[in-house]
Amino acid sequence: MGRYVQVEPNVKVYVEDIGEGTPVLFLHGWPVNYKMFEYQLNVLPNHGIRTIAMDFRGYGLSDKPSTGYDYDRMADDVRAVIDDLGLTDAILAGFSMGGAIAAHYMARHQGHGVSKLALLSAAAPVFTQREGYPYGLTPDELNEQIIEPIFTDRAKLLDTFGGMFFAKKHSQPFMQWFHALGMEASSYGTINSAMVLRDEDLRGELETIQVPTAIFHGKKDEICPFEFAEEMHKAIPSAEMVVFEESGHGAFYDELEKFNAELIRFIQS
Repeated sequence: MGRYVQVEPNVKVYVEDIGEGTPVLFLHGWPVNYKMFEYQLNVLPNHGIRTIAMDFRGYGLSDKPSTGYDYDRMADDVRAVIDDLGLTDAILAGFSMGGAIAAHYMARHQGHGVSKLALLSAAAPVFTQREGYPYGLTPDELNEQIIEPIFTDRAKLLDTFGGMFFAKKHSQPFMQWFHALGMEASSYGTINSAMVLRDEDLRGELETIQVPTAIFHGKKDEICPFEFAEEMHKAIPSAEMVVFEESGHGAFYDELEKFNAELIRFIQS
């Protein structure tokens, strides 16, 4: 069942909500939308899991305002969805950019309504290099390789980005479908979110996370290097690590059966 949630005046976000049981709220990555979780939405409801996935502002079926793409506002949008759905004991599952926003939500809103956290190939604690953090792209490299090409040929940039997403070779129709998800986003939302990914730093927030946390990460991730997962694992109290040896950034599809089985285990444990 789909619905819209008002997150601020004149801005609504789309939420897909299916199944009954333990609620899980999925937060998608840049630059796609909730449909990236198709292969989880197909399975989890059959295991007594209420499967909820939202489109961030600027993406998918949500409104596409020109502003509001910083982590504070995006986390506040998540809070609005949690409150609108009346969730009090949910698992928050964030992928890539959505993982960073999920982690920030836990700090900014003190884990309101959330009993467990799943960080899926998360773009955290920091997406770009800086002093004391030598992982990922430099800010200048991100500008040159991601942000600037969006202004000239967004479709080509997303094709290149999609080619880095998976460690395994998947069918051409699947890759075309995945590319189309990115093209559903607003161009300016895509740009603004990339700038936020470049600039935000969550290193001081991870230690505030007090709920059971699972870190899912592919060993071959070329977008959020595996060192990201190791840094999160060190910083988040009592976090568990689930390693996907054969996966790139898209562990949710590279090792689909293992990903779903481990996620169901974590939810039901």
